[in-house]
Amino acid sequence: METLTLERDLDLTEIINGEEVVSPSPFSKHQSIVLNLTDIIRRHVKTNKLGKVHISPLDVILEEGINRLQPDILFIRKENAAIEQDWIRGVPDMVCEVVSPGSYEYDTEVKKAIYEKYGVPEYWIVMPEVKTTEIFTLDAAKYKLLTVAAFEGVVTSKVIEGLQVNIEDIFEV
Repeated sequence: METLTLERDLDLTEIINGEEVVSPSPFSKHQSIVLNLTDIIRRHVKTNKLGKVHISPLDVILEEGINRLQPDILFIRKENAAIEQDWIRGVPDMVCEVVSPGSYEYDTEVKKAIYEKYGVPEYWIVMPEVKTTEIFTLDAAKYKLLTVAAFEGVVTSKVIEGLQVNIEDIFEV
């Protein structure tokens, strides 16, 4: 495998199980949802001084040359701040993927399995087409569904202490 240069890495390229995957630029609806959820999470995290929230594109290097992903949103507890370097080098405490029509399999199967393998404590899957948000948490090294809401309702994070999100606020575009 060829070494990625800095110039080639400043894009939407991910390395998934050792293979480069280039994603298209997201649609505006996708970005509106990412920003809505980021605003909600960031406000809560900042108010409670819990850590930092980042948005894509930002590489999360779980294993150099093997898995370098760009989740739509990620959260790092303040006690894990050392993984924030030039990119994120290590396991974030929460990652979130907003599913696009072309990314369903990657987000719900491939990336979910990778995040589970590396021990990401909490994984959010947001599905705009069905206005659903699912939150998975690790239980005995396997993801278990913690909470889900479709069209209306509230999802609650286990990792981001005290965070409850009305999903209508996520999908407001």
